Amino acid sequence: MNPVYELNGLRVVDLTKQLDPSTETRRCHLYRFNTGGPIPDFHTIMDLTSHLGTHAECPYHHDDNWPSVAELPLTTFVGRGIYVSFDFKEPNTYITKADLDRACGGWMKEGDVVIIDSPYKLTPFTPDTNTEKDKRLFVNGETAEWFRDHKAKAVGFGDGVSIENCNEDVKPFHDILLAENIIFLEVLKNLDQLQKRVFFMSYAPLPILGLDSCPVRAYAIEGLSEFSE
Repeated sequence: MNPVYELNGLRVVDLTKQLDPSTETRRCHLYRFNTGGPIPDFHTIMDLTSHLGTHAECPYHHDDNWPSVAELPLTTFVGRGIYVSFDFKEPNTYITKADLDRACGGWMKEGDVVIIDSPYKLTPFTPDTNTEKDKRLFVNGETAEWFRDHKAKAVGFGDGVSIENCNEDVKPFHDILLAENIIFLEVLKNLDQLQKRVFFMSYAPLPILGLDSCPVRAYAIEGLSEFSE
């Protein structure tokens, strides 16, 4: 699948993991059937987990009283995206407030979708997670406080940042941000295809009431003047 497209002078980058039901380790089953009329009319039953592939995690994921996917405004899922790679960090270290000030404090804007990454790539949620092969950077409550205080709209993750390090980091990171309706974009792909560090970003889920998270088709559009530095 080609991740980069040209559209009326703009550059569109697909940031979504392609899903193959035959190889997915998370729940992903398709049941295709013909409704049986004289004209072929195929439908498909989708049996999917809400945290499949590239997905948006919403507040209901961590608290029954927080909004589900359909209860958030559509503007939650579009906006100005920025890509930040912490190339100056040592492996297996935490992204601190000072690191965020250094990397994006001068150009991040309120309401941005901030995608964080590093050179230490590892595919998330695999048997290599938290082994000697895993050199990714960590996030914790301090990281979350910075994004909350700077009023990010969403936080996205490249393969260079671990979001499954340990419960002591994962819980505060989720709770602090989801309590403010700051959502997560997990398992983003093709970030190496970005040519700009600022772009328009879209990652809209299906508006299903009671859904905590949802697979999305995430993409960036480079070249829109309203969504640039």
